[in-house]
Parts: sequence; C-alpha cells; structure tokens
Amino acid sequence: MNHSERFVFIAEWFDPNASLFRRYELLFYPGDGSVEMHDVKNHRTFLKRTKYEDLHLEDLFIGNKVNIFSRQLVLLDYGDQYTARQLGSKKEKTLALIKPDAVSKAGEIIEIINKAGFTLTKLKMMTLSRKEATDFHIDHQSRPFLNELIQFITSGPIIAMEILRDDAVCEWKRLLGPANSGLARTDAPESIRALFGTDGIKNAAHGPDSFACAAREMELFFPSSGVCGPANTAKFTNCTTCCIVKPHAVSEGLLGKILMTIRDAGFEISAMQMFNMDRINVEEFYEVYKGVVSEYNEMVTEMYSGPCVAMEIQQTNPTMTFREFCGPADPVGSLPLHHLGSPHYP
Repeated sequence: MNHSERFVFIAEWFDPNASLFRRYELLFYPGDGSVEMHDVKNHRTFLKRTKYEDLHLEDLFIGNKVNIFSRQLVLLDYGDQYTARQLGSKKEKTLALIKPDAVSKAGEIIEIINKAGFTLTKLKMMTLSRKEATDFHIDHQSRPFLNELIQFITSGPIIAMEILRDDAVCEWKRLLGPANSGLARTDAPESIRALFGTDGIKNAAHGPDSFACAAREMELFFPSSGVCGPANTAKFTNCTTCCIVKPHAVSEGLLGKILMTIRDAGFEISAMQMFNMDRINVEEFYEVYKGVVSEYNEMVTEMYSGPCVAMEIQQTNPTMTFREFCGPADPVGSLPLHHLGSPHYP
C-alpha cells in the first residue's frame, strides 16, 4: 500500500470555549491510518501526522461528522482535486423507505442495507398525513390506484432512511427488486420485496428512480429548511422506556441485529430516530454519572463519537424489564445499548 497517498478535507469544529467555529485542513493517510491537521486561519500545523485508529476511509464523505482526539469535526469540502476525484465521483445518497407492512422486519432490511456496503446517515420512524402522502406520490397522480397507495402508506408507521454509497440510487433499486412482489419472487428471489413484500402495493420498501427524484423525496422526509418534516411516532405513555444504540454499534453495522433481538424478545419499538450529539449535550445527558463512575470521560467520548439511534420501547413483555434484557454494563454477553430511567451504571 502507498504510505504517501493522502486525502485532504476542509473540516470545521465548534469551539465551545470561544463560541466560534474553527476551520482545519484534515489530512488522512490510508496507508497507515494516520491523520494530520492544519489551522486554516493561522496557517500553522495544529496536529502533526499521528496514527489514529478510530478514523476509516469509509467515514470520509462530505457532510459527515468525524471525531479526531475528542474534537467533533464536520467535513465541509474536499481539500484538493485528487481527493475530489478519488472519493467524490460516484458517492450518492438516496432514500430508503420501509413501508407499514414491513416495519416489523426493519432489522432484517437494515441488515441487508449494511451488508450491501451502504452507510446509514439518517433514520426516523414517522407517520404521514394524507397531504404528505399525496406529495410523496406526486408521480402517481393520474394512476387509478393512487387512493389505495395513499391509504396504505398512511395506515401505520414508516421508517425513512438516508443511505450512502457509490451508485446508491441504482444499488438500492437492485436490492429492492421489481415493484410487484410476486414478480420479484420469480425474477429476484433474494431481493427485499421478494422476501418481505405481498403484492404491487404492499411491497415492503421504496426507493427513488433517479438522483433528482431521491433529492426531492429526501427533502420531504428530512427537510433542509429547519422544519421537522413528518411527525414522529413517539407515544410517551407510562409503559414506555427509552433506549439508545451507541455510536460504536451503529458504525459497526449492528443496528439491524439489535432491532431483531429487541423484537424477538417481545418488546415493541414505537419510535426511533438517529441523532448526532455534541459533547455539551452528552455531558448533560450523563451528568448523574460524573464523579460516580471512573469511566465517565470514556462514556462521554463514545456517545458523541458518531451517530446514535434513540428508540422508544413499549415494555409489554411481562417476563422481564427492558433493563434486565439489556444486561450489565460489561459488554460480555450484553447489548451495546444505553437504557434511560435506571439508577445503575449504563
């Protein structure tokens, strides 16, 4: 491997002490996994070339948040033409939508997405109003089955995801298979619609047909204007608890397996959303453990090291509490989850 090859990005870090954004040139050397940083404004080296095992090539895409020695950096742009050509030419984002009939199979579908080399960058369980469903199905306005489509997509929760990889639009459509689930079972028996769909309307999942269509649909579900988009599905009842899948488990592609394990233990996931937390939020979140557990600083660093997934869990299983299901804090034999509402070490 070429140890002199390097990729350069322009990155930004919010300095909470000075209440301002600081901009850096971030260099990554894939040959030995080392990083280097230069202060853009002051034209000086901020971090000499240092090996850093927690950053990987697949983490380097525009808009992603990466952590370098406890600093959360947002990757704003490519730093040179070589990096843009090598890493930016084919990288795409697309919408992956799990429909009401397949929400119970979300774990299996997310597992397929991860195994296909996609990076999950956004996720939210939501419900659509009739107007939102009509806007979503704008391309089917003249079709005779439009009303049936709208009734189905509004009949229960859906899970919207933004997924990323090379040729994402085409690759996600390939994973989905033909729109009619019966045809999919014949022509693409390993596809998502063949495995989890019923017919041409109840066909488990959706993917846009083009990059332009993907951009339009992602704006519907994850608006860039600052508005919230479709409503989440949280119930906030007395029989619910909150669970967080930690960043290392998300980055290692374990989310699908965790969702399956939770479902198979008899618990219902009634709401779910992916978040990126900053250090200040995490310190507030973990405040009860400060000065109590020796691993406090490591706990904080882990929780803001990447995206986590928060879930509302319905505790309808009488045989155990969700806390008992998660197991002890020691990872041997337990799940990489944080359970809120417990006085014990997470």
